[in-house]
Amino acid sequence: MVYIPFFSDTSVPFEPSKDIPSLAGKVILVTGGNTGLGKQSILELARYGKPAKIYLAARNQEKAKGAIEDVKNHAPDAPIVPLDLDLTSFESIKKAARTFANQEERLDVLMLNAGIMAVPNATTKEGYEIQFGTNHVGHALLTKLLMPTLLKTARRPEKPDVRVVVLTSAGLGLASPGEGIKFDTVKTDGSALYTWTRYGQSKLANALFARELAKRYPEVKAVAVHPGAVDTQLFFPFAESFGIFNFAATALVRPFLKTVEMGARNQVWATVSKQVESGEWYTPVGIKGTVKVRGTDLARDDNLAKKLWEWTEKELEGQEI
Repeated sequence: MVYIPFFSDTSVPFEPSKDIPSLAGKVILVTGGNTGLGKQSILELARYGKPAKIYLAARNQEKAKGAIEDVKNHAPDAPIVPLDLDLTSFESIKKAARTFANQEERLDVLMLNAGIMAVPNATTKEGYEIQFGTNHVGHALLTKLLMPTLLKTARRPEKPDVRVVVLTSAGLGLASPGEGIKFDTVKTDGSALYTWTRYGQSKLANALFARELAKRYPEVKAVAVHPGAVDTQLFFPFAESFGIFNFAATALVRPFLKTVEMGARNQVWATVSKQVESGEWYTPVGIKGTVKVRGTDLARDDNLAKKLWEWTEKELEGQEI
């Protein structure tokens, strides 16, 4: 089987209207829920699963409110709560976690959906390379701060199915061959690496984080999922810099992209399907990601997963709600 990053699509049947079970009583938090895959996932889960509450975490609260209005046009009774969250700022992350913890006694699903791709060299407020800091470090801190609530939920008498769903990408194959994550670059502006290499190592970190999370916290089912190549704002953040080539590039690629509705099925599947195995990463829809990407198997490297976890824990030491 030939596996082409982004465009390969081997699927299993999944229809949200039929296959999302009742989520009655459950509380869900989705990062980056104001647009694209996050917004669509919230719609599907609210419309068909009818959970007790869904927190829509986003940096832009005006857009978050607009997204909630859009969702309610399709699911008028959707119990959505906006949550202010900037993944590039530890203070914002801690404030969001504190707000959630003060309002809720349980958390059944934490969907780490937000992400950036192919952006110019920059750093987060704490000095992490912007893609690695946003896609991995910010989400890792949020998960760390919400873990007590996740564990408390998992230990309830009814034994709820508690999950952390992490969006990775087949783009993890763009990380440095062999090494995977160049730890000496992740607390710089990343100028020593190509943009796509930086993106690749951030997405590799997502897959490895889910894998190690599953080992460290067996009470919680952790899974990483590649949504496929989806026609969202994320896919062309860099197109404007190509001027006249923007139109040609868009015209060439867009016919191969999935709609947001189709792309969101992958993470919704990972949220509710009984087929999901904790610690694995999956390609669309629900096919276990066992195919090696670019001749490597870094996403299943347990030593690298452990190294990343220990590095991350050291970086987040002392961070509390």
